[in-house]
Amino acid sequence: MIGRLILTYPDVARRSGMFLMLALVTLAIYGLGISPAWIGHLLPTSAGWLEANPALGRLVSASMVALIAVANWKALRQLPRSGQVIGVWVELFVLLMLFFYSFDLSFAFIAKKIGYLVSQGVVTTLYISVISIAIATLIALVGAIAKLSKNGVIYGLATFYTSLFRGLPLLMQIYIIYLGLPQVGYVIGAVPAGILALSLCYGAYMTEIFRAGIESIPRGQTEGATALGLSPSQTMALVIMPQAMRVIVPPTGNQFIAMLKDSSLVSVVGVWEIMYLARTQGQTEFRHIEMLITASMIYWILSIGLEFLQSRVEARFGRFDVR
Repeated sequence: MIGRLILTYPDVARRSGMFLMLALVTLAIYGLGISPAWIGHLLPTSAGWLEANPALGRLVSASMVALIAVANWKALRQLPRSGQVIGVWVELFVLLMLFFYSFDLSFAFIAKKIGYLVSQGVVTTLYISVISIAIATLIALVGAIAKLSKNGVIYGLATFYTSLFRGLPLLMQIYIIYLGLPQVGYVIGAVPAGILALSLCYGAYMTEIFRAGIESIPRGQTEGATALGLSPSQTMALVIMPQAMRVIVPPTGNQFIAMLKDSSLVSVVGVWEIMYLARTQGQTEFRHIEMLITASMIYWILSIGLEFLQSRVEARFGRFDVR
């Protein structure tokens, strides 16, 4: 019956669906407990009425927000796809900045400290992350080949490594390496301990990514390379890995971004990276939220740079696979 009505009166059905969606969005916003205070700031004359009718004021506020959202959706739909993407980014960024602005931040304090955060913290974070990424990639490649080996000893070592370092929290690994190795006579610095922990932890995760990428290549590719007289190492380097990289790069890029953010954990052993400096610099004038937000924005910018680099690498390895 409902389907017959929709087919018979499509315009009415579309408008009814829009009103229903608007009602559902309004109820959802109302359920979130949105405050009508912003209406009082825009229309000071309504402040008294809103204060006297809090429930009705919330409903009016929710309805207005829902109408603004629907109007914004309709406006964005008129733009081309690239314009829609840019519009969404700009609007959400503005909303994020307004959210931060509501914290009553001291921008003078941020301006005074941001140079030190970048010159000291960003350099240290990138130094640790780049070295850890390089070592983790090498570990992952070796581990993936070991997990594909028919040798039981090599396979056992690889599986034990991946199970152990994927099973322990990264923070615990940092503590075990930094505090545990001196117990057996090897004293390690804070930065090398952080790099070693990040490399071993993410190398274990990336081992499975590399293994899955290598196994995604049909066996016929290996057989064909063998028929051409290529050695196993040449087959892996010249035939298998270039094709497997199309599968490996996207999840590996995600691991790199996660490693960049998890490098903040090395601050627990006193490494002067972004998070450590944000926490210590914020304590001087009890401006913790300013430094934490600044550090968050720096991490975001660094992540965007890695996302761009990942997209370029994906495009390079996928240029022969354009459909």
